Amino acid sequence: METTTLITADQTWALWAVLLSAGAFGLWAEKTRWGSRLSGAVIAIGTTFVLSNLRVIPSSAPAYDVVWGYLVPLAIPLLLFKADLKRILRESGPTLMAFAAGAVGTVAGTWIAYRLVPLGEEGWKLAGIFCATYIGGSLNYMAAAEALELRSGDLLAAGIAADNLVMTLYFLVLFALPSVVWLRRRYADRVEVVHDVDDVAAAGPGITLGGMATSLAVAAALCAVGYGLASWFGWSSAGILLVTALTVGVATLRAGWMGRLAGAHEVGVLLMQVFFAAIGASANIGVVLRVGPVLFVFAAVILTVHLVTILTAGRLLKLDLAEIVIASNANMGGPTTAAAMAVARRWETLVIPAILCGTLGYAVATFIGVAVGHWLR
Repeated sequence: METTTLITADQTWALWAVLLSAGAFGLWAEKTRWGSRLSGAVIAIGTTFVLSNLRVIPSSAPAYDVVWGYLVPLAIPLLLFKADLKRILRESGPTLMAFAAGAVGTVAGTWIAYRLVPLGEEGWKLAGIFCATYIGGSLNYMAAAEALELRSGDLLAAGIAADNLVMTLYFLVLFALPSVVWLRRRYADRVEVVHDVDDVAAAGPGITLGGMATSLAVAAALCAVGYGLASWFGWSSAGILLVTALTVGVATLRAGWMGRLAGAHEVGVLLMQVFFAAIGASANIGVVLRVGPVLFVFAAVILTVHLVTILTAGRLLKLDLAEIVIASNANMGGPTTAAAMAVARRWETLVIPAILCGTLGYAVATFIGVAVGHWLR
């Protein structure tokens, strides 16, 4: 362990104060004018990244191991409490078809990128992580990293940096596509634009202390069962996959009760912020600068193939360009960004499909990404 930093690895409380402060700072900053151009995750990573490379905090410590071993697994079920597969399959309609085509495009793009861009001996793990991320969003980044046992803060931080840069550019492309007249004419036109709307997205139930306590208790129980089964069967790296499967199963069978647990998503987002802060703390600037540009190219290849695939499939299936754009957003960013885009473009009828498809991505992308990673291996 490092002993030359201002805060040493054995000063656990000080490190937890830094991690939680960085996470809170990220959440606050993304509400500001300058921070909204980044994200809470990027700001949290950047904060601890600077502190680590200025030798204020160590790049490895038992506190970071606790984040990986306990906070990450606990965040996964909290963010999947509304993953009701029956509702997703029933209500998402044409957007679901586009979403599935986008997932196929991501898998194909990952295979092509892996053949074109050399990533080193752990490249198959990075490929699986990027594949999961571009099917279900950033939640699956950390879940796939845990399942594939990639613990290198350098590689993970470089990957997140590359991912966020590519994603920012890609979201700009998605926002611009529906405005391209010659392209829109080649697709169906059935999604209406709402011109007078105060609030398209319905507000969820209020957060309560009891709801948060119950959510944490249920999430911990799911982790206990999932990791217990993994240990019993001798599947050392399958714990997070079993937790995901159990959570989706319960969310589908007990959708009403799980959907009423207010505060689960917010607690899950907070735990993710601490995870991102831990990644930034364990990143070495030399490795990030060396590996980051390669991963940028890798991610760009995946997204290019994904976009070509989903646009082609949408044309063949006679889908509206709006449905395609929202489905692609759900693949890349998850339900939050997809719903936000639907609201911003005033596509009221696509808000619910955006949320449902994004939630489906949360539920299945880790499994697909892990499978693709082992396949490429």
